[in-house]
Amino acid sequence: MADHQESTRTLPSLPDSVAAARGHVRQVLARWGLPPGSAVTDDLLLIVSELATNAVQHTRGRSPAFTVELRLEREEHLCLGVTDGHPRPPRRLPAAVQQDNGRGLVIIRSLAAERGGRLWVEPVAAGGKTVWVTVPWPVPAPGRTHGA
Repeated sequence: MADHQESTRTLPSLPDSVAAARGHVRQVLARWGLPPGSAVTDDLLLIVSELATNAVQHTRGRSPAFTVELRLEREEHLCLGVTDGHPRPPRRLPAAVQQDNGRGLVIIRSLAAERGGRLWVEPVAAGGKTVWVTVPWPVPAPGRTHGA
C-alpha cells in the first residue's frame, strides 16, 4: 500500500447526501483493507454520518455542498474530514444539556477518543471550515497479529 492515500467526494447539502457520504466512506475503507461490519468501520461510519448531518442541517443554506475527505497516511492514522462553506465553527454543548439533538460533536469526540484519536476544526481559506477526526489506523501490518 502507498505511504499516503486520499479520497474525496463532494455532495449537495441535502438529507439524502448523508447516506451517500456514509456509502462512500464504507467503500473507501473496504478498499483500504478495513473489513465491513467491524467495530472500527461502524464507528467511522457513525462519525461521518454525524459530520455530514451537521453540514446539511447547521449551515443554514450557506453551503450548497459539503466535501468528505479521507486520508490514510503511512498506514498509521486515518484522517476523516467534512468541509462545508459556513464559517461558524460547530458549538460544543455542555454535557449537562438535555435535548434531543445537538449531541453529534459529543458522540464524535467520544468515539474518536475511545479509538485513541481526536477531533479538531480548521478554517478553510475560501470561507467555511473542515471538521476533522483522526484515529490510529487499525489494520495490522502483514505478519503481525492483534496484541503483538
